Amino acid sequence: MIIFGTKGYLYRLAILTLVCGRCGNPSAHALRKRVTKVTLFFVPLFPVSTKYATQCTFCGAEQQVPREEAERFQAQEAG
Repeated sequence: MIIFGTKGYLYRLAILTLVCGRCGNPSAHALRKRVTKVTLFFVPLFPVSTKYATQCTFCGAEQQVPREEAERFQAQEAG
């Protein structure tokens, strides 16, 4: 019997100050990376999906962002 499935991992990459598109307030936004990996016998093997998103800390709205924009946000945060 082989046990396989998927498991999601959530990484917080940076905290950014942006104007929220939903509530319009300038507030902190968490830049997050969500990775889904295939598992075999509960051991993660390889990623099948990677998504980036920002979440407003004021209203909780989440917005998907492309990988290139997420990398640009991280570069701004670092330097």
